[in-house]
Amino acid sequence: MSKKTIKVDMLARVEGEGAFAVKVKDGEIVSTQFRIFEPPRFFEAFLRGRDHSEAPDITARICGICPVAYQMSSVHAMEAAFGITVDGPLRDLRRLLYCGEWIESHILHAAMLHAPDFLGYAGAIEMANDGHADTVKLALELKKAGNAIVTFVGGREIHPINVRVGGFYKVPHKRDFFPLREQLLKARDLAEAFVDWTAGFDFPDKARDYTLVALKHPDEYPMNEGRIVSNRGLDIPVEEYNAHFREEHVAHSNALQGFMTDGGAYLCGPMARFATSFDLMSERTRSAAQRVGLGPENRNPYRSITIRAIEALYAVDEALRIIDAYEMPDAPVAPFMTRAGTGMAATEAPRGLLFHRYRLEKDGTIAEAQIVPPTSQNQPSIEADLSEYIADILDQPDETIRLLCEQTIRNYDPCISCATHFLDLRVDRE
Repeated sequence: MSKKTIKVDMLARVEGEGAFAVKVKDGEIVSTQFRIFEPPRFFEAFLRGRDHSEAPDITARICGICPVAYQMSSVHAMEAAFGITVDGPLRDLRRLLYCGEWIESHILHAAMLHAPDFLGYAGAIEMANDGHADTVKLALELKKAGNAIVTFVGGREIHPINVRVGGFYKVPHKRDFFPLREQLLKARDLAEAFVDWTAGFDFPDKARDYTLVALKHPDEYPMNEGRIVSNRGLDIPVEEYNAHFREEHVAHSNALQGFMTDGGAYLCGPMARFATSFDLMSERTRSAAQRVGLGPENRNPYRSITIRAIEALYAVDEALRIIDAYEMPDAPVAPFMTRAGTGMAATEAPRGLLFHRYRLEKDGTIAEAQIVPPTSQNQPSIEADLSEYIADILDQPDETIRLLCEQTIRNYDPCISCATHFLDLRVDRE
């Protein structure tokens, strides 16, 4: 009888502190564990008793990479509870803000965290020092365009401060957009080139028959609004989320894991959006996808790096569309009155579906909060991928197995927080 455990005690090039372990017995995988060991931060608990107006700023602190997603899900849920409708230019500005986050988050992950896996480098610095400096510079310029949008609409690059329930604290004049528009026109060409660069990688020939879950909007590629759909026929309003999905605590992770209520794992994120809303992308973006041989039928998660690049191109294109059509609203915020009630909302963070639920008192105080981030939902799929995608290389050196495991996890761009540690690998043999 032979046993082997492959461990990485600190996963590098992901946002946060995580690890994984794969146990092998007699040439067969007996368990895979993706461990999130960052201490719980209890955001849901300390939101209780706070005023509803504090939620956008508090929830933004959950993540420095995707604070807009947390702000948007929180304000949409509050507005659902209060019966507020935010439309017209205010809705467009929120979508523009989301475009900025998609650009900066997708490019950060694809260029700095994930691309080194495909090119055989320890990180982006080594990659830049060995013939890829121009591409790294291109990516940084593209990311700056995303940051510029977030700063322009949100008030600053990290943890924007201009978002409020009902709209914004301040809205821009149309004339103020000119410098940003010029920057985005240049960024669009960069994004086209970035798509082509990622498409040239040597992708592992792996695929699974995933259950893919994402928002679906009748008229636009999903960001801020929509129904929850899947490639298996699910089609529900966001308010029915808890009737179809559940969270479960497992001993090896401090993050709850998301499952369908029937116990099945599912995948959310770029590949799910791409599969369910490909036809709603801009013509330019669909053409880029077709040029590199990607369509909605893709089930190879390693090609998600190119899908992220395509979504970044879409976000640039969509941002330009919104800017060109923008007319300054009459007021920066829609009027409303607080009332007791429960509000739910989901938006599409760069990494996937982000669900918020709040129960509010009559004075607008938060009585109860529920936040379900995409990485929690994707954990079971990550573990299933680890089990299936390395099964045929168990006879390879441990280092080869470890590298494929890391690459597989980074397909999901797991948002744990920021980590740049070197990996300490231990292999226990019996």
